[in-house]
Amino acid sequence: MTILTGWFQRPTSLHAEEKNPWGSGSGSGGGSGSGGDGPRNPWAPQPGGNGGRRIPGPSALDEFIKRARGGGGGGSDGSGRPRIPGTPNAGTLWLIGVAIIVVMWIAFTSIHAIGPQQRAVVTFFGRYAGTLEPGIRLTLPAPFNSVMKVDVREIKTDTFPENGGENLMLTGDQNVVDVNYSVRWDISNPQDYVFQIADPKSTLRATAESAMRAVLATSTLDDAIGSGRGAMEVKVQQNMQSILDSYNAGIHIQGVAIKGAQPPEQVSDAFKKVSAAQQEAQGNINKARGYAQQILARAQGEAASFDVIYAQYKLAPEVTRKRMYYETMEQVMAHSDKTIVEAPGVVPYLPLPGAVRRAPDAPAQPAQTPAPVQGDAQ
Repeated sequence: MTILTGWFQRPTSLHAEEKNPWGSGSGSGGGSGSGGDGPRNPWAPQPGGNGGRRIPGPSALDEFIKRARGGGGGGSDGSGRPRIPGTPNAGTLWLIGVAIIVVMWIAFTSIHAIGPQQRAVVTFFGRYAGTLEPGIRLTLPAPFNSVMKVDVREIKTDTFPENGGENLMLTGDQNVVDVNYSVRWDISNPQDYVFQIADPKSTLRATAESAMRAVLATSTLDDAIGSGRGAMEVKVQQNMQSILDSYNAGIHIQGVAIKGAQPPEQVSDAFKKVSAAQQEAQGNINKARGYAQQILARAQGEAASFDVIYAQYKLAPEVTRKRMYYETMEQVMAHSDKTIVEAPGVVPYLPLPGAVRRAPDAPAQPAQTPAPVQGDAQ
């Protein structure tokens, strides 16, 4: 109210001096000071009207924006203060920072250290561009070139089933068996491994399951739980490799190992009894085969001996005949208690002490000398 009152009190002088309604005062606020003659600008701050407070200057954010825009001319740093000679301005600092970032980006995306067991697949905007060998290799920076490192010497092992549960399969003789096995594999072609199959691990597991079921479908339960495991493992490995090669998967199967093959838990007791009976039957068969081999060897030996005797008989028939007679009598009378000595015209009976017949439980009797017996020679 004070300003408006002072303004309307002198209308004649206001219009007489100049057309500007605010006057032409030379004060700092755009109008005259308190001691001036002309009217004062009502929008200008009054002297001492703010209680002596200082009007705040530009903030730090304003100064930073001015520096970033390169304002301030060559004689100042953008905030009104004179720039120290020899110091870079804000634009130069920005260029240095951008250059450092670009150099680091090129260094981290263009220089690649590839280990001895690794191969690197390089793509140019997603298209295959080559494979890098071990060593320090250079490529175009990203996103022009992308590099994917693949370990080609690591042998990976997958177990089936993955969580250790049941893995029931049907054999060729209509039996159900729980099979646990593992597959060892590595990467043979990094390019095919990266580009041909979206999920190599899932594809490998599905291939292993398919190959194992196909082999078990043509095998018996005895083969799965007995000595036929080795042949089954070889067949599964061959089938898996054939399927993966048809997919161009870039995977090499090192081997398949059947860790366990047993019947389901519900029929485990009955299966154990059947297995025990089969083992007993196999043992009896082995014993019979051994006995047959012994009898056959004895018969062959006797046949060979007869051939030898027959060859001697053809050379000397009379001598061979007597020899055969003596050998036969020796075998027949080996356990006899009589001894016959053949003499010309007389066959005496000799009561030898060791040739006396005794009863099994009767005490020994003194030997008696019988009368000599005469007769023809036997």
